[in-house]
Amino acid sequence: MDSTERLGSVVSSGRAWIVTAVVATVVVAGGALAFPRQVYDRFIWQYFWGPVYADAYNARCAVLTEEGAKPLTDGCFQAEATGQIVARPGYTVISEIGYAILLLFMLVGVYFLVRRLQLGRNRRIFFALVPFMFLGGALRVVEDATDAVVARTDVGAVIGYPLNTLIISPVIYGVVFVLTLAAILIGLGLVKWDVVQFDQYPVVVAAIGTAAVALTVGYIGYLVATIDTSGTRIGFYPQLPVAVLVLSGLIAGGLYAGLDRFAPWVNEGTGLMGLVVLFAHALDGVANVIAADWMGALGMGFLGYDPKHPANRIIIEVTRAAVPQSIIDIIGSAWPFLLVKIVAAVLVISLFDDRIFEDSPQYAMLLLVAIVAVGLGPGTRDMLRATFGI
Repeated sequence: MDSTERLGSVVSSGRAWIVTAVVATVVVAGGALAFPRQVYDRFIWQYFWGPVYADAYNARCAVLTEEGAKPLTDGCFQAEATGQIVARPGYTVISEIGYAILLLFMLVGVYFLVRRLQLGRNRRIFFALVPFMFLGGALRVVEDATDAVVARTDVGAVIGYPLNTLIISPVIYGVVFVLTLAAILIGLGLVKWDVVQFDQYPVVVAAIGTAAVALTVGYIGYLVATIDTSGTRIGFYPQLPVAVLVLSGLIAGGLYAGLDRFAPWVNEGTGLMGLVVLFAHALDGVANVIAADWMGALGMGFLGYDPKHPANRIIIEVTRAAVPQSIIDIIGSAWPFLLVKIVAAVLVISLFDDRIFEDSPQYAMLLLVAIVAVGLGPGTRDMLRATFGI
């Protein structure tokens, strides 16, 4: 199959994906209009939009009444007991299944888009997208900062409903995708207008992403610095990001160099992209370990954080049950999470050989971007929350 035939196949598949998306949207919207109580109230709102609404108001739950949705700080169990429709922040089994199906469908669409734009053959675009993976975690901390300020001061919400829903999971993933796509299209537009060469457009994408991260972190810092937070733990603790970034870099760099020397086949396919994967998951693991066990060593013992990862909570519980308390008192109980993250990252990059990039470079690149995002996104959020005492 020549390049013209491949492009035609991609366009045809992309059109089929769009038709499927439109049909699914019409079916769901039609069901909500025809059976609002069953489809919208007890499915869409209760399991998908209601949790986002409750999170947007930093409430324990939200109740759907005849007058509309109402956030509650207490009384959630009583509302459920009386048969009211209640939604809590976070995910349920039903919502996780729904989001998993949606994610897989969207990944297929992104794959068609990547092939249509002929992205992925230039590895520089992979590195250019790394700032956007930091951006996802940083944007989530903007909402965390707003919640912290509202809860601990007399200041009202800086970013209120409905605008704050854009930086709440899972909506934030769509927002970051749109921002990333916009940056790529700007870069390609500059190529079309002969402002930059095609092989230089990743620099434009990286610059836009870096600027977005700097503005987001700067806004969090401004919010913390300009609001009276006396008597709270909100502040700026630079030792935390320094420790997390340095340790993550040392772990990733040392491991990458060791693999390059003693098991070079692991790095052959991904090259320096594998180093980014290792750093992303090292950062996630280190941020969690420090937040759970080593805040006191950094002079931040007054800050306490519960693990955000369900997997991390399970690992900590198993460690506390299996490891003697005398050892836990010395090294803590969260370190196995870092070990699991590192082992998983090594196994992943070992699967990407040269053949994968030769046969389907766009597919391989898309998978690597997703793998890095899974580490950098939550790791950045954990690091920044502790950095600002949020």
